[in-house]
Parts: sequence; structure tokens; C-alpha cells
Amino acid sequence: MAEEHFLAHGPRVAIRRIAFQDYEEIGALTRESADLHHPWIPTRETSPEAFREYIARFDQSAHEGLLVCLRHTGAIVGGVNINNIVRGTLESGALGYAAYASTAGRGYMTEGLRLVLKFAFAELGLHRLEANIQPANESSIRLVRRLGFQREGYSPHFQFLNGAWRGHERWAVTREMTGTQTPPG
Repeated sequence: MAEEHFLAHGPRVAIRRIAFQDYEEIGALTRESADLHHPWIPTRETSPEAFREYIARFDQSAHEGLLVCLRHTGAIVGGVNINNIVRGTLESGALGYAAYASTAGRGYMTEGLRLVLKFAFAELGLHRLEANIQPANESSIRLVRRLGFQREGYSPHFQFLNGAWRGHERWAVTREMTGTQTPPG
């Protein structure tokens, strides 16, 4: 994959925007990762039409859909959404992410999410990102801790997943906490 398609890159991974052309690869990765994702990520419709609707939301300014890819091959190793972006006095967004089973545990998501944080703070001009995580999802909590997020509290009955309302811990990081410079202008 040509590096001009990447928004940012590190030593091993790069980030880019999601596109409809990713449908088959993401579908295969999602199917092979069903056990890894359960019960943390809701089961979604996987038809081409549903995928097209999913990526269409990233045409709105309140959402960014990104992929973490191996830098030298372009293979997808994870997905990251910045949802519910609020501008004005908040400049914040909600972070959602998923690794894939075939490449989990290799540090790719740590490196990729560091790139996403820099992109969100420096390029998008956000000030704060929040990640809401079910307390039993220990690997996800370890990931955000590595990235400098701080636990801010607990939200009972926060999200409806797999037939029940699930409580989530609230974790957040700000631009100042990462040392990212304020965007120009």
C-alpha cells in the first residue's frame, strides 16, 4: 500500500480512513475474531448494504472511521472509530476500537492508537477522547492505561450489548496528557 494513503505511520503500523473496498477483508477478520470480540462488541449485520451504511456515517463531521494497518503490507490489524465528536467548548469524541484475532497481542493496537491520538489531537483539533469499557475487559483496560488514559468513573447500564444493558468504566485522555501540540490556527 502506498504511504500517501496513510494519515500517519509508526515503525510497524499506519492509520488510514476506512472505505467500502475494505468490506471483504474486514468481514473475514470479524468472523475469525468472533470469540475475541464476544461479549465486548455487539454483533452487527454483515451484508454489503449494512457495511455501506456503516461507513456512510463517517461522511458526517461527528464521526471518523480509521483502520490500523501493517505499514509495509497494508493488511488490516484493527479498527478505530472516533464517535460523537462534539465541537465548540468541548472538542471531544468517544473512542471505539477492535483488534483482530490473527494479530492480537503483538502491540499493533498500542502503536496504532498512539497514532490515532496524535491524529485526533493535532489534525482534528480535539481536546479530549473518552473510552467506555466493560470492567471485565481487562485487555482493553490495560491498553488504554498504556496510552495514558485515566479512569474517571463508572456508568451503570451504559450500553445495550448482546441483549442487556452493560455498565462501563469511563476512561479519558486529553491533548495535554499526551503532550500533543495544539493544532495551528
